[in-house]
Amino acid sequence: MITSKMKRRIKRKLNVEKPTVWVGKEGATPQIQNEISSQLEKKKMVKVKMLKTALKDEDAKNVASKIAQQTESTLIDVRGHTFILYKSRKRKGEKSL
Repeated sequence: MITSKMKRRIKRKLNVEKPTVWVGKEGATPQIQNEISSQLEKKKMVKVKMLKTALKDEDAKNVASKIAQQTESTLIDVRGHTFILYKSRKRKGEKSL
């Protein structure tokens, strides 16, 4: 579970960073989701920017929440077309349910 204090710390850390993943006009393709998942495994936090054409008729928050659900991560913040995802790393002795 992520507390509000952790959310603030993550937002502050990624505020000055540039997005590391860009969602293009095709939308959230499996390749984009794989890239986000691999970056989450390495860094725990990812900043993603979507093009306006990627949204089509959807809201940015809806697209971000779908991506978060598919990558099994937590949606921290959505601002305009940019959003932040966080995924805690599994410890060596920890098993998934």
